[in-house]
Amino acid sequence: MAPRNKLFLGLFIHSTALNELEYLHNTAVCVDGKGTIVAVEKDCDEDKAKQTVFPRLGWVEAEVEVVKAEEGQFFFPGFIDTHIHAPQYPNAGIFGDSTLMDWLDTYTFPLEASFSDLAKAHRIYNRVIRKTLSHGTTCAAYYATIHVPATNLLADLCHERGQRALIGRVCMDQTPPAYYRDESAEASLAATRASIAHIRALDPTHSLIRPIITPRFALSCTFPLLQQLGTLAAETGLPIQTHISENKTEITLVKQHFPRSLTGAADDSYAGVYDAAGLLTARTVLAHAVHLTEGEAALVARRGAKVSHCPCSNSALGSGAAPVRRLLDRGIGCGLGTDVSGGYSPSVLEAARQAVLVSRHVVFMGEAGGGRERAKLSVEEALFLATRGGAEVVGLEGRVGWFGVGMEWDAQLVGLTVVREDGEVEEGDGGGDVDVFGWESWPDRVAKWVYNGDDRNTKQVWVRGRVVHTRK
Repeated sequence: MAPRNKLFLGLFIHSTALNELEYLHNTAVCVDGKGTIVAVEKDCDEDKAKQTVFPRLGWVEAEVEVVKAEEGQFFFPGFIDTHIHAPQYPNAGIFGDSTLMDWLDTYTFPLEASFSDLAKAHRIYNRVIRKTLSHGTTCAAYYATIHVPATNLLADLCHERGQRALIGRVCMDQTPPAYYRDESAEASLAATRASIAHIRALDPTHSLIRPIITPRFALSCTFPLLQQLGTLAAETGLPIQTHISENKTEITLVKQHFPRSLTGAADDSYAGVYDAAGLLTARTVLAHAVHLTEGEAALVARRGAKVSHCPCSNSALGSGAAPVRRLLDRGIGCGLGTDVSGGYSPSVLEAARQAVLVSRHVVFMGEAGGGRERAKLSVEEALFLATRGGAEVVGLEGRVGWFGVGMEWDAQLVGLTVVREDGEVEEGDGGGDVDVFGWESWPDRVAKWVYNGDDRNTKQVWVRGRVVHTRK
């Protein structure tokens, strides 16, 4: 049976600019069987849509599925997680007293190395996909492991479950323990090509799944491997994801491992190493960027590379507070990443909440420079980063992130708990901790959702018009 056309009715909220949300009350959005928005009609109820919009679209009423937002509910674009380590999900919330480098050796590498066991990989990957979808994440940029079969399995499962994803086999031929690294730069490149070939065969048009070239971070790769991956990116036109300037110790080690005499870079900065290898491009996603120098920020901006801001992880591992406003003012596109399991939660809403709070810490610590108060991010700005900003970071800005004709229907239905006059709520509401009493403005309600919401508020999720999660 061909996918049905769908009519969505109610309140739609989305970002129209970095600091602006648009509230489309009493609106009808029509989505065709391919999952594309074909009409957005304001001041339109079901009867009006059937009488005026359906004939214009050539739709037959009996063949259209109708979905209505009820009282206290609204449609919102799906979240985009621009940085998440899928195999690390079982370790979410486990840090000990570690900082980044110790944490990798103690918790991360041993877990990832075990993904040679495909049954274990299946169990974990299936869970992390289900969990992120339940939090409204319609697209995720996943790091996998060095194992080709397990990486391919992650792509297969995302495709089967309907989650949009960028899937990257992790490349590393130095620094991690000998039990968990590629044998050589050549072996790493060959394994990466094999995974790319599998994903391309799985989804030739990249309608849902796309491969992404993934040097883990500079210290994990020899410079010849970085160069070969840069060449591969230029050859294939594929996006790139990696880490940069997350931790001060890491930055010092990068300078020691990659002197200018080795790389030929203009300087020995972290960004300079990637640039010399051909890995700093308009398709590059740089996670963290906590401690970028002014020169590095300028270089990143010139190359058009983007940043995934991971506030939960940066706080949990004690890496620092990224000055996001300074990056935005430089013209650097930014999105949000959960960075599971450096980050403790698979929720992009939690990342948005922490992005607002961490921006205040930047002010408290005096790291914002002039105009310190400007460093603070608003709720509206955090939600932009979670949706439209994230879409730009992963190269999907023309397809998802807001509600407009021609965009694909990646969306979530959010429900807040409406408190009755007697102080009770409807039986079975299950709305979580976001209570609304009726006198709040919608901007206030959205703020309450950002600060108090969780997956209990995510009632239904769609990717390209397909239902991929329903809360029971």
